[in-house]
Formats: sequence, structure tokens, C-alpha cells
Amino acid sequence: MTRRVRTLLARLAGGGQQGERGSAVVEFLGVALVLLLPVLYLVLTVGRLQAATFAVEGASREAARAFVTAPSVDDGGRFAAAAVRLALDDQGFRPGDDVLTISCSATPCLEPGGEVVARVKFEVPLPLVPSFVRAAVPLAVPVEAQHVASVDEYAARRP
Repeated sequence: MTRRVRTLLARLAGGGQQGERGSAVVEFLGVALVLLLPVLYLVLTVGRLQAATFAVEGASREAARAFVTAPSVDDGGRFAAAAVRLALDDQGFRPGDDVLTISCSATPCLEPGGEVVARVKFEVPLPLVPSFVRAAVPLAVPVEAQHVASVDEYAARRP
């Protein structure tokens, strides 16, 4: 083969790539953005939901314990609300006033041997969603937990 034929064949074999130089980087960036951003958002959202689940579980447990160990029903309500605020604030959430619900099995709430149920319900807003979108469409995931605590059988009657 002559030198001209070899040069021509070499150009034909690799000549098409001369015009596409740098396009692989652009394609990689395009695919990376299309695939990486949704995966990153999913990880961020699941992390917030897991943190909320952990916070709500701890809040309900501590609220029930705080309520049954309080000297009175009024103190128990305040102690339980403080426990819920601390548990949710520890995970970076700002709870409202209607997060905690306390119910008792006995008519005087702290009757020895009775049970107290602390239910904590919190709505986790989806991250990175603007407030004007939240006004139109509710974009929050409800997370709820409850814990049952028994009032000490041998505790003195409380008012």
C-alpha cells in the first residue's frame, strides 16, 4: 500500500472523531445532572424523614415518662410538652403547639396503676420546596408515634 492510501484510511477510520472532540464531557455532565440531582434529592428527603421518625419516637417516649412522673396533671402536661420540644428541636425541627396528644386510661389521669398514652404527630416538609408552592399544594409527610407508660402502682394519689 502506498503512503497516500494509508493516510486516507487512517483519516476515514478516525476522522469522524475530530469533529466530536469534547462532546463526551458534555454528555457526561448532562447525564450526571439528570441522574445525580434526583438521587441527591432522594437521599436528602429520606434523611429528613428518618430524622423526624427518630425525633417523634423519642418525643413520645419521653413525653409519656415525663407525664407519669410529674407531681400533678398540670405539671405533667408542661413537662411532656417540654420533652417533645426538646426531642424535635434536637433533630432540627420546629414543632407547633398541636404536636402532642395525651390520653389516660383512668378518670383521674394519674391514678396509680393507670396508663398514659402520649401520641406525637409531626408533618415533615419536603426540603428545598419554595413557600409559594407549599401554599398551593401540601408537600409534607406526616410522621406519628405513640408510647404507653404506666403510672406507678404504689404511687400516692395525685391531684
